[in-house]
Parts: sequence; structure tokens; C-alpha cells
Amino acid sequence: MAVTIRQLSTVFVGEVTNDIDLRSVEDEETLQAIRDGMDQYGVLVFHGQMFTDAEQMLFAERLDGQLNRVGVLDKAKFADRALVDISNLDENDEIMDTYARKRMYSLGNRLWHCDAAFNDPRGRYSMLNARSVTPGAGDTEFCDLRAAYDSLDDATKEMIEPLKANFSIMHSRAVLGFDDFTDEEKVKLKGAVHPIVDTIPGSGRKTLYIASHASHIIDWPVPDGRLLLLDLRDHAIDKRNRYAHKWRDGDFVIWDNRCTMHRGLPYEDTKYRRQLVRVTTLDVPRTTPVAQEAIAVQTGR
Repeated sequence: MAVTIRQLSTVFVGEVTNDIDLRSVEDEETLQAIRDGMDQYGVLVFHGQMFTDAEQMLFAERLDGQLNRVGVLDKAKFADRALVDISNLDENDEIMDTYARKRMYSLGNRLWHCDAAFNDPRGRYSMLNARSVTPGAGDTEFCDLRAAYDSLDDATKEMIEPLKANFSIMHSRAVLGFDDFTDEEKVKLKGAVHPIVDTIPGSGRKTLYIASHASHIIDWPVPDGRLLLLDLRDHAIDKRNRYAHKWRDGDFVIWDNRCTMHRGLPYEDTKYRRQLVRVTTLDVPRTTPVAQEAIAVQTGR
């Protein structure tokens, strides 16, 4: 199946304009066309995609392989940790109280970040489905880290090329004053080390890899490393490198965490209902597509 893409910003983000039902996309030609679009645009926007939980996981596996299951605070919502609840609703489907633990934790999503950067292996694609949203409330803003790298001066590129950073979700949450992690969560979320300059295999483009989970530069004094990371972030979020997605029901957005940052923009989250579900894949060699028998059992097709 052909995949027709229209670019939405000057440097990245593509909108798929032809009618594709991703729940039924199983042929390798179409899946590869989507991967090629990801390599070119970094973010792809689809409309009219109403997944069940099982269908969303199965599509993610077909497209990109292994799912990330290192999650926190989602036990009550989903039995499978591959599913991440991006909503303001509690386990009783009610809008969360201002001081609810999950809301306090989720406020960290308003910081520029790359999903699962604190894992090893790190996250590759995130796929977020808008199940029910209030129009005009809670845009998601994206930033192209490839364009940010390209616009660095040569001296800075040479200086940062060999550097690695420690990435920790406990660090990013601590920035906002959240430290309410259980002992089990602290063990699972101990963090990971990644280079802050990378090359994306599919496109051959170099990119920064930074954002709020990056706590310090390895083998640098912590203050010096954090100042560098802040300078790189401030450089990256130039308006020319950004795109804000305005959600509507059925939107399905895929982004490459290896070369983009994103953040949720504020909205009246104690007033408007909002339910989105995310699946993230791991940056490992892609596996073969899931068995057709498993697809039939889980989706009823």
C-alpha cells in the first residue's frame, strides 16, 4: 500500500494523508514505507485510528519489534506494562485530584524529554493514540534534535562528540520536587548511560540525544555537565525546530525518541477529561512480525 505524506513543519513532522487503517496493516511493504517516513520526518501523524489495547500493541510489534515494559504507576490501569496511560483519569475513570500521586508524577511529561531514555536498551518509537480528548486542550510539542545538531558550530560538535550522559527518570522528576518512588520502582528505574551524539541508521543523520532525563555528563563535574546539557537543550528548542500537535479523537502519532524531544503543554487537567494510550518500542534489532495466529486471537479477526 502506498503511504502519502505531507510535511507539517519546515524541518520535520509528516502527516499521512491517505486512508490507512493501521489495525489491518500487516504487509511488509507498507510497514517499511512507514519506517522510511519515520527516518525522514522523525514524527508521523495519522488520523482516524481507534485502536483497542491489544490492537495497538500488535501494530507496534509489527512495525518495530520489541515493546518496552519498564513502566511505573500503571498497575491499576493495564495488566500489560507495555501500555502507558497518558490521561488525567484515575482507576475509577474519574478526573484525578490535584495532589494525586499519579498526577504529580505525570507533571514531569511537561518537561522536554525522550521516552525511555533512562532504559538500556533505550526507547525507539513511541506511538500515542488519542482515545478521547477535549479539542484545544493539552497539545504535545515536538523538537527535532537532528536540526538542532546540524545548527551547532563545528567546535561544539567536536567537543560533544565523545560525551556520554547518565539518564534517570528519578532525576527529571526531582527537578519538579517529585520523589515518591517505591523501593521496587527505584530498583527498576536505576537509569542508563547513552552517548549525547548519535547517528540514526535509517537516515544516516547525526542527532543530539539529551532532554530532562539527562542528569549529568559522565566523567565531568556534575555542575559543568548540567550547564552543558541546559545549553544544548536551550539551543535545541529554537522555535524553528518545533511543532505543536493539536489532538483530536482517533489521532495516532509516532515519534522517534532517538532524534526528537517532546513535552505535553499545560491544560486544565482537573477540569477536562483526557485519555491517550502510549506504547514504546525498544532500540534493538527488529524481530520478525508477530504470528498471524496471535493477531487473530487478540483482535478477533
